Amino acid sequence: MQTKYSIVKQAIKSKILDGTFQPHQKISSESELMKQFNVSRHTVRLAVGELVNQGWLYREQGAGTFCADRSKEDINKSISNQKNIAIITTYISDYIFPSIIRGAESYLSKHGYHVSLFSTNNDHEKERHFLESILTQHFDGVIVEPTKSAISNPNINYYLNLERQDIPYIMINAFYDELEPLSITVNDEKGGYIQTEHLIKLGHQRIVGLFKNDDGQGPKRMKGYLQAHRKNGVMINPNHIITYKTEEKYQRPKEEIAKLLALPEHERPTAIVCYNDELALALLDVIREKGMQVPEDISIIGFDDSFLAEVSEVKLTSVKHPKTELGELAGKMILDIVKNRRGNPHKSKEVFESIVFEPELVLRQSTSEPKFKD
Repeated sequence: MQTKYSIVKQAIKSKILDGTFQPHQKISSESELMKQFNVSRHTVRLAVGELVNQGWLYREQGAGTFCADRSKEDINKSISNQKNIAIITTYISDYIFPSIIRGAESYLSKHGYHVSLFSTNNDHEKERHFLESILTQHFDGVIVEPTKSAISNPNINYYLNLERQDIPYIMINAFYDELEPLSITVNDEKGGYIQTEHLIKLGHQRIVGLFKNDDGQGPKRMKGYLQAHRKNGVMINPNHIITYKTEEKYQRPKEEIAKLLALPEHERPTAIVCYNDELALALLDVIREKGMQVPEDISIIGFDDSFLAEVSEVKLTSVKHPKTELGELAGKMILDIVKNRRGNPHKSKEVFESIVFEPELVLRQSTSEPKFKD
């Protein structure tokens, strides 16, 4: 359990790190802090005193306590010899993320950089905590996979503070649109399009699409799904579009598919477009429980062409994700930026460009013509 003074101390540090308190700005008075945290004057003085001793704040006699400018000489000296890159991803050991991380680590270590890994588990509070650690430790650069990139992010100020401290960052797989960062992504919209068009060309009309809606990739893949229907003159059944949040990914898609597969044969879907291979594998269990076979009774298509596409009993047709190559390019881009933009926080936008991989369909055994065409 945190002590009262440590809660006050961390809250003040957070306001410095997210840019609420700017260098040389006066912070809240002792009385204001006492009222805000419902603590004694002694607790406030203890917290503020430690921050002064650690160089986060400074006092001026008769004027108050102010935010220190931590970007000056001592810090510049400490980072000049640093060779350390931070990688923030939503997950580290799951799914396609080990391949992405290995690609980045391999490139960075080959060029003499140490890599520190942080996993948010797609949680904004964890993202905030790691950004605070990175701002405190002064990394040379940061590779970020955004957390819940489709929704408003409460940590934008931390990224602005990275820019103020001249710490370059790039984003992978998705990006926070309001920041307009350099990024390395897959053309998710086109990926969703080729997933769906492949099934339409096989003769499917009743195609369910399942999309994660709190990550930026999901809405884009759903857009491609809708475009493929429209371009090919296939009517879209609103009941065939299923969205879900990160917290629901292990349950809601399976429940919704089970309901649809329980419909009479002439009403139930003949094909499923999945947000990713991980979801497709989970849905294979539901299909099996319903006594159905893939692709004889229903086709299913994944996204990412992960190792799961090959290890399942039915080899998955899937959209290719560059994985290791994306990680290597991220490592190369962040080091190129570090070398080219020292002392000029805006130079990277002039010299470098974002990269978008074009998706490709990898055909396997999980898709075929429908048993009965509409």
